[in-house]
Amino acid sequence: MTQFNGRTKICYGTDAMEVLENIKAKSAFIVTDPFMVKSGFISRIISHLDRAGICHFVFDKVEPDPSLETIKKGTVDLLNHKADLVIALGGGSAIDAAKAIMYFGCKALNDEKKPTLVAIPTTSGTGSEVTAISVVTDKENEIKIPLVDELMIPDMAILDARFTRTVPPQVTAATGMDVLTHAIEAYTSRGSNAFTNIYSEYAIKYVFRFLMRAYKNGDDMEARENMLLASCMAGMAFNNSGLGITHSIAHSLGGMYHIPHGKANSMMLPYVIRFNSFDVGEKYRLIAEMVGYQGSSVEDGTEFLIQSIYNLNKEMGIPVKISEAGVNEKDFKEDLSIISKHAVDDACTKGNPRQPSEGDITNILLKAY
Repeated sequence: MTQFNGRTKICYGTDAMEVLENIKAKSAFIVTDPFMVKSGFISRIISHLDRAGICHFVFDKVEPDPSLETIKKGTVDLLNHKADLVIALGGGSAIDAAKAIMYFGCKALNDEKKPTLVAIPTTSGTGSEVTAISVVTDKENEIKIPLVDELMIPDMAILDARFTRTVPPQVTAATGMDVLTHAIEAYTSRGSNAFTNIYSEYAIKYVFRFLMRAYKNGDDMEARENMLLASCMAGMAFNNSGLGITHSIAHSLGGMYHIPHGKANSMMLPYVIRFNSFDVGEKYRLIAEMVGYQGSSVEDGTEFLIQSIYNLNKEMGIPVKISEAGVNEKDFKEDLSIISKHAVDDACTKGNPRQPSEGDITNILLKAY
C-alpha cells in the first residue's frame, strides 16, 4: 500500500505570522539560537504572543548541528515550564532542536497530550518544518543521529520570506543545494510515489529557476519566497518517500569534520547520482529535462544533470571535492572506514535506489575526495 501524509498546516505570505494569535495556548516555549535574539527577529514572535495573551519562555541555546547536551538542557527547561505550545524559530538546527526537545519531553511524560508545535524557518533549506525527522549530533562519538517519529511532525509551519532576506550568500547557496538534494533524492527514492513526485518536480524547477537569483541578490523577494516554498515542498516529498545515501554520507562527513550539511550534500550529490545511474537513470534523465536537457539518451541526460549541479556549485563557490572543504588527506584516509560504516548504518540509506556496501561508500568517498 502507498501512503502520503500531509499533516502540517502551512501558512505563508506577509501576513502569515498573525496566525500565532489564533492558537489556543497558555504558555509558549520558543526554541531558537542567539542570533535570532540579537537580531531582534524574536521580538516579532513575542509581539504576536503578547497580543494573544500567551506567556512565553525563550530557549536560545541552539548551536549549529545541535548537540545531545543542548537537547537535554532544552528538554529539562520545557518540562519545568510546562508549555503547551512549542515554537521553533531559525534554520534547520533550531527546528530540529525544537522537535527533539518536544519529542523527549513527551516521552518523559509518557506521551501525555503533546504541545502544539509551530515551526518558523529562517532559511530555505532543510524542510524540517514539515517532516518527522530531527538530526542531532553526538559530539563525543562524532556522529549525527537522525531521529524519526511522527510525533515530531510540526502541527503548523509559518513561511515568511522576510526572515530569509538577511541570510548571507554562502548560506543561501548551501541551504538551497540542500533543497535540491532533498528533491532529487525524494524523486529517486525507493519510497517515491505519484504525490511525492509532484512536490519533488516543483522543488527542482524552483531551485534551478530561483536559487541563483537569491544568491546574487538577497533582496530579490520573489526568489526568496519561491526558495522557501521549494524547501517546504521538498520536505513534504522526502517526509513521505525517504531520502538516499547522499544524506547518509553527508551526515557521516558532517559528524566527523563538521562540514555544514547543505555543503556536504551538494558536494556528494553528483557522485551519488553516478553511483545510482544504472538503477534510476531514466529518472535522472527526466530531471535533466526539467532543467533544460533536450535529448533522449539516459546516459547523456544523467551527465547533463551532473554537470548542471557542478555548475551551480562552482558558480556559488561551493566545494566540489571533499579536499576543497578543508579535510586533511591523512585524516580522511584514516577515518574512511568509520565514515563508510556510519553512512551504511544511517537511516537514510534504506531509501536509496541502489543498496550500497561499505566498499561502495568507500569508493564514492575516494572519488569525491
